[in-house]
Amino acid sequence: MTTRSILAATTALALSAFTLAGAQGDRKAATAEVKDAQGKVVATAKFKQVKGGVQLAVKATGLPAGSHAIHVHTVGKCEGPGFTTAGGHFNPAHKQHGIMNPEGHHAGDMPNFTINAKGAGTFKTIIQGITLVGDGETSLFHAGGTALVIHEKADDMKSDPAGNAGARLACGVVQ
Repeated sequence: MTTRSILAATTALALSAFTLAGAQGDRKAATAEVKDAQGKVVATAKFKQVKGGVQLAVKATGLPAGSHAIHVHTVGKCEGPGFTTAGGHFNPAHKQHGIMNPEGHHAGDMPNFTINAKGAGTFKTIIQGITLVGDGETSLFHAGGTALVIHEKADDMKSDPAGNAGARLACGVVQ
C-alpha cells in the first residue's frame, strides 16, 4: 500500500466518522412506540424539531376512554408493569410541576389528551425548552435518554411532582 492510498483511506475514514457524528447530533425527528404493561402498542409518537422546541404528534388506540396525562420522562427505560424505570418528568431547568405553575413547569409537562369511547385519540403540541439536537441536558437524547408516558388520569396541571395523574398506563422510549 502506498503512502498516497493510506492517506486517502485515512481521509475517507475520518470524513465518514465526522458525517456519522453530525447526523447523530443533528436529529430533526424521533419516534416512540408506546406500549402498555402487556407489551401491546397503544400509541405511536412522532417528534419533530421545530423553532422553539419539539413538535409532538401522538396517535393512540386501545386506551381507556377519558382524559389522560402525557409526559416526557427523564429516563429512556420502560419496564412494566409500572414503568417506574422511566423516572420522573423531564425537568432540565429544575422547575416545579404543572403548566399552570407561575414559576414555570417541567419541560416534560404537557396538556392532557382525550381518548374517545372507542379507545382512540390524537394529540399534538409543541414542547418548548427541549431539543432533539445533540445530547445536552435539554436534549431528549441526553445520557440515559427519555421516555413518553401516558397516565391513567388527567394531570391537574399544578400538583407537584406529577399532577395527581395516577398510575402509568403505557410507556415508550424516544428513539
